[in-house]
Amino acid sequence: MDHSHHMGMNHTNHSSTTPPSHHHPTSASHSHGGGDGDMMMMPMTFYFGFKNVELLFSGLVINTAGEMAGAFVAVFLLAMFYEGLKIARESLLRKSQVSIRYNSMPVPGPNGTILMETHKTVGQQMLSFPHLLQTVLHVIQVVISYFLMLIFMTYNGYLCIAVAAGAGTGYFLFSWKKAVVVDITEHCH
Repeated sequence: MDHSHHMGMNHTNHSSTTPPSHHHPTSASHSHGGGDGDMMMMPMTFYFGFKNVELLFSGLVINTAGEMAGAFVAVFLLAMFYEGLKIARESLLRKSQVSIRYNSMPVPGPNGTILMETHKTVGQQMLSFPHLLQTVLHVIQVVISYFLMLIFMTYNGYLCIAVAAGAGTGYFLFSWKKAVVVDITEHCH
């Protein structure tokens, strides 16, 4: 029994190579694409396909398996770069820190003794080249993170895997260099 006439909905069968489209007869405001009559509907469920996949920009549309493979590699590398950029910013921040100050404070020790704990406080000057570089790198990092989020929101399984695999690989390759903060305390009796 066909119930497609109910509520004015048009149900179509989707192949595995095209993104699912959702037909909403009451509103065309959710469509993507130019004003040339082509209406690409944004899929709202995960799918694996490579036909008519828009990638960030309206002119960047994937239509072949080769284009999807190229996009997969590019997105994978972008996600790796994002993870590397986060670690590089931390490293640059450590190298550019100035205004080192040591603070000692008494803390109770074993058997009623008093120990001195030393904390190192570092800072950075606002009007300096290292801070300007950090600011520019931060903007680049934010833009890349939004690009990766928008790529994931295409719901294309291949591109989602590329984002996740690139981020995981980048973390694996770069995070082992990440500095571990170790609190060095001096014990004076």
